[in-house]
Order: sequence, then C-alpha cells, then structure tokens
Amino acid sequence: MIIWNPWHGCHKISEGCQHCYMYFLDRKRGIDTSKIYRTENFNLPVQRRRDGRFKLPSWMQLYVGLSTDFFVEEADQWRDEAWHIMRQRPDIIFRLLTKRAERIEKCLPKDWGDGYENVLLQVTTENQRRADERLSILLDIPAKHKGFMAAPLIGDVDAEKFLATGQFEEVLCGGENYDGARPCNYDWVKKLSDQCRKYDVTFDFIETGTVFIKDGKQYNIPDKRTQSLQAFKSELSFQGKKPDYKLINPEPGIFDTEEYTPFFREHCHTCGSRLTCNGCSNCGNCE
Repeated sequence: MIIWNPWHGCHKISEGCQHCYMYFLDRKRGIDTSKIYRTENFNLPVQRRRDGRFKLPSWMQLYVGLSTDFFVEEADQWRDEAWHIMRQRPDIIFRLLTKRAERIEKCLPKDWGDGYENVLLQVTTENQRRADERLSILLDIPAKHKGFMAAPLIGDVDAEKFLATGQFEEVLCGGENYDGARPCNYDWVKKLSDQCRKYDVTFDFIETGTVFIKDGKQYNIPDKRTQSLQAFKSELSFQGKKPDYKLINPEPGIFDTEEYTPFFREHCHTCGSRLTCNGCSNCGNCE
C-alpha cells in the first residue's frame, strides 16, 4: 500500500482510539505518538525525478495520513500547504480519513466549492454512536467523493439510512489488532456487507482483527496476513458502482502522462484489501 504521511502523530478522542495501532507501533520504536510533527516526506506527491517528471505517476490512489489524522488540530499550520499539494496533482486520487468529522468543514480550503475531483473524504465509524455522529456530519459537507471506514469495528453498525442517500461510494471494514484487541463479530460485518450490496456501494472487508467471532465461536488470529486471507475467503467484500474520478494531467504539453500500474505480489490476490488497495509499495518487508 502506498501512503503519504505529511505529518505524524495524533491524540486519542474516542472509543476506537483506545488501542490505536499507531500508538502500539510507535511505542516499540520509542516514539511518543501524541507529539505531532511534520514529516520529511511532506512534499512526496510533488517530488520529481532527475528528468523532471513526478516520482509518483498519474492515475494512482494515495492513502493520506495513516499515521495520523488529517484533521488533527496540531496540523492546522501545515494543512493549507497540503491542500496546495493536492491541487498540484489533479491526476492523483487522495484518500483522506478522519475521526474528527466536526473539524472537516472549517479546515477545507477556500476554493473547495463542492469538492475536489481528486479527493475522497472518509470518516471512521467504530460503533453505532460514532456512525450516527460522524456520518451525519459528512452528509452535510459538499464533496465529490465520500466513504467511511468501519474500523476497528467494535460494535454493531446499521448504516442503511446513510447508504440510502447515495452519497457514499465505498465502505471499508476491519477488526482490531495489537494491545487489548476487542472482538469483531462476523454478523456485524455481514450486516454492513448486505447493506452495501443493496445500494451498490463497494464494501471491502480488509481483515478480521485479532479476535473474531463467528457462529458464537471465538477465534484468535494474531497473524495479520491470515486475518486478511480469512476476510477474503468470507466473500463478504463486494465491488459496487465504481466512482467517476475526473483526473487531469497537471502538465499537458510538458510531459506525457505516465499511467500508474499497480504492482501486486502472489499473496495479494487473496488479500482482503485488494478491492481498495493501490498496489504493493515493494518495501521488502514480506520477503
């Protein structure tokens, strides 16, 4: 998965944050996740090669801020510059994710209008309380593309009234991992899957989580690749109507567009994230 983290760090604000994976991983490296800082790769999307072309090719999807929250308060000083970078790459899809739905509207750029063609706005919805709270806010925010992520899914979520609006293009779902992982129930996942099928919304069950319950039996699955494989085997994922991203070559007449071709390894073909993955970063960690 190819990720752009313009800043790193976050502070916990809701139930889904209780066992945050980033806090777990940072603690192993001696990093205080609650301290937010601008990363060295802040300008990744506009970095260029020696021949002048962008390092990141056109027509790719870029996950933004998986080690932070894009709308975290401490990043207010850098966010306008991040929006400017997104405007410079109208040929890339930027996938934003936040638990701070209440901050989205006041943090949008002045030229946002009814949304950028290349930005997908998503909120996380770990249980019914947060689904009702955050999805209701997102419904009232203008955006070309919207979605939500039910992860870590720690409670039953009924999202039918939100999906029925036709505003959401995709839903990602997954269980919890690492310290004190709370159970994810197959029935919760299937309910969301069925609702997405009803409204032709893409549903991607990415992983079971460490503790998974099905038919009243609890399974402990610490290996994340096994979690992903089991999610794939469940056949709960569903390809709905594909969104229409109107991407534009930012430098016509200067450089020909170089189209992005995702790279997938053999095990990627049975990965729960395959529907919404932008390809392997070829980091070498799974060799």
